[in-house]
Amino acid sequence: MRVQVTAVGQKMPRWVAEGYQEYAGRMPRELRLDLRELASGDRGKGGNPARAREVEGQRLLQAVPKGARVIALDGGGRRIDTEALAGAMREWLQDGRDVALLIGGPDGLDDACLKAADQRWSLSPLTLPHMLVRVLVAEQLYRAWTLITGHPYHR
Repeated sequence: MRVQVTAVGQKMPRWVAEGYQEYAGRMPRELRLDLRELASGDRGKGGNPARAREVEGQRLLQAVPKGARVIALDGGGRRIDTEALAGAMREWLQDGRDVALLIGGPDGLDDACLKAADQRWSLSPLTLPHMLVRVLVAEQLYRAWTLITGHPYHR
């Protein structure tokens, strides 16, 4: 089973890539963590942020693996903690389908992504920079895995 983290944004700083890889590398084979980074829509001078978000939404939905469970990471979603994430991960392992976690760009996710999602989760009541969410998602997925396996990292 694969957990695909699909994110919109410009090229990430090295520390983001290193942080993400640190946790992704710890995941077991049965929960492989893949990152797909997609280009942002045009927000330059004269660009239309609403149109950019729509274009990003189309790119995100096209990147979702066929048959995957889709989870939109959105500030308005259901707040999820580590224990709830571990419970979801147990369901994923039993279900066997791939999971696609969608991370929007600087203006969030397009409505099409929110409608297509099986679930909407909020990782924090704080507004987190979309680049940092990549690292937080990878760390929390690893933490949930350690909770399932009884590893002391989760404490």
